[in-house]
Amino acid sequence: MSRVPRVARRSVPGGDAPDGRDVRAGVALVTGASSGIGAAVSRRIAAEGDWRLLVSGRDRKRLDGVAATTSSTALYADLMSLDSTEQLVREALDTAGRVDLLVAAAGVGWAGPFPAMPASAADRVLTVDLVSVVHLVRLLLPHMLAAGRGHIMLIGSVAGSTGVRSEAVYSAAKAALATFADALRYELKGTGVHITHMVPGVVDTPFFERRGMPYARSWPRPMAPERLADAVWDAFTAGRDEVYVPGWLRLPGCVRSVAPRLYHRLAARFG
Repeated sequence: MSRVPRVARRSVPGGDAPDGRDVRAGVALVTGASSGIGAAVSRRIAAEGDWRLLVSGRDRKRLDGVAATTSSTALYADLMSLDSTEQLVREALDTAGRVDLLVAAAGVGWAGPFPAMPASAADRVLTVDLVSVVHLVRLLLPHMLAAGRGHIMLIGSVAGSTGVRSEAVYSAAKAALATFADALRYELKGTGVHITHMVPGVVDTPFFERRGMPYARSWPRPMAPERLADAVWDAFTAGRDEVYVPGWLRLPGCVRSVAPRLYHRLAARFG
């Protein structure tokens, strides 16, 4: 396969981040890579030129297309199954020997009144958005710790920071992911393994069609997934702990902390 044309790099010269981490080319595994955020992140990493890229997803046809355009290796996995998640890690390690960067971008949603949510839909959201991520990290982390280096990039959502009407289970899963990232970050301090929690707003992907309800708000406007992919790479090279995209999305959480009554009134009105 032909290599992806290189673009102007924004990596830190010499391969070291400002905090001293080694960010030279290694092996990256991106989940949810068959479309949306995962596909955009895969293209962004491939543009660096020297990374060994493993892309994972459930849609074989779409994933093959991403793999072909990024010179990456496709690893098919349905993260609803623990066996499949374990198999994905085994295949990644057998294929590349290690994983230096994990971008957990796979995600599903469901929108509607909570009492109407089928049990199968609740299980799928919780499993893909939270449980599978925990297991991926659990399985890959020992190898990163043994190597003394690694970076885990967890793709969350502003829904986990504020809670969103008609998305109770999705909001809960993303809130738990944020807490998981915080707790794990404290535990891993000084080990050479870094945790970044990305908190995007509305991203223009097939996510909304698949959740059963299209995005209908006039504001905020959906952003291109490439914008988030750029932010993911910048957060990796800079070693940031938590990044909101766009940055103003941090404001609702601040309001909730300092003026909870005002926050809840506004949230009840705007959802």
